[in-house]
Amino acid sequence: MSTQWEEAAREVASALAADAVEREVKGGEPRAEVDLLRAHGLLTVPVGDWPLVHRVLAEVAAADASVGHLLGYHYLHVWRLGLFGRPEYADEARRATAEHGWFWAGVANPRDDALVMSEVDGGYLVSGRKMFATGASVADRLVVSAVHGARKVTFVCPGDAPGLRPLGDWDNLGQRLSASGGVEFTDVFVPEHDILGAQPDPADPRYPMANLPALAFQLVLSRVLTATARGALATAAEYTRRFTRAWPASGVEKAVDDPHTLAVYGVLTARTDAADLLVDRAAAAFAAADAEGPALTPEQRGATGLAIASAKALASEVALEVTGRVFELTGARATANRYGLDRFWRNARTLTLHDPAVYKAAEVGRHLLTGELPPVTGYS
Repeated sequence: MSTQWEEAAREVASALAADAVEREVKGGEPRAEVDLLRAHGLLTVPVGDWPLVHRVLAEVAAADASVGHLLGYHYLHVWRLGLFGRPEYADEARRATAEHGWFWAGVANPRDDALVMSEVDGGYLVSGRKMFATGASVADRLVVSAVHGARKVTFVCPGDAPGLRPLGDWDNLGQRLSASGGVEFTDVFVPEHDILGAQPDPADPRYPMANLPALAFQLVLSRVLTATARGALATAAEYTRRFTRAWPASGVEKAVDDPHTLAVYGVLTARTDAADLLVDRAAAAFAAADAEGPALTPEQRGATGLAIASAKALASEVALEVTGRVFELTGARATANRYGLDRFWRNARTLTLHDPAVYKAAEVGRHLLTGELPPVTGYS
């Protein structure tokens, strides 16, 4: 039986699909899209129920990969609040999210120069610039990482805090409605109350759990990629049923009777199913790791990372294959801009460049040959 959130996700997906082409061409800030998620209650899905989270995410991302990207990251930022040993703060923030419909985003791209914190009375001032802060420009609350001395510190701040300026510089090939541009901090005041905590040292028993978010983000991207492939297949199949003409050499009157068309759709569907199942397996491994809490061991985290690396490698490959090959099945007229079928490939291509999938495959290969588990990094 479907939950209220799954039913809501289907309603949102239907609404997004109805004008996906027009919205994607326009681009800009996805305020209306976030409002749609808010109005249907999808910002309050229980973040600890990972199977439910992934079912909801798959529905939304198949219709619009940008909105799926935003929603998946929102869930992770709300979940991350509970990793810092401040359960009362996390509970308070989650209640406020449910009450006010807050949308959460983050500012923590690991490859940028770090934001810098300096102490002042009652808290800290934060300055610096971060790029690729997905969703930050439309967020009600941000989870932010900065450096104070030699430590990485994570804190919460309002999306409209004085001194915080979205750069509005996201104008990319795909994910055009993901608000993934940069953000600049100029003496943004963060009260002591909103400091979540510092990153523990590698020798600290809490270190594996504290570094679980890097894997969580990889898992969400994997799900968005397989959902993008699924959305491309569904959209292309509808076009083939309605518009595609059989090729003269096929010997059939309808495209849906062409053995070549049937076989390629079958192969692409099977490949997408396989990638989805691998992401399901990785999601189950992540849920088990999350359930361990502070007792999570380095070995358990490493095994979880391996499962997610395997899923990400295949999801990236399949998403690019499916979103590119659907044009073989729809025909030349399907390249018309009014159909927007290329948006699936552009979204997949952009997402797969978040971090090179070849390094995920290398992690899997290294484990096979040497038994070594993936290292703890910002991406693994």
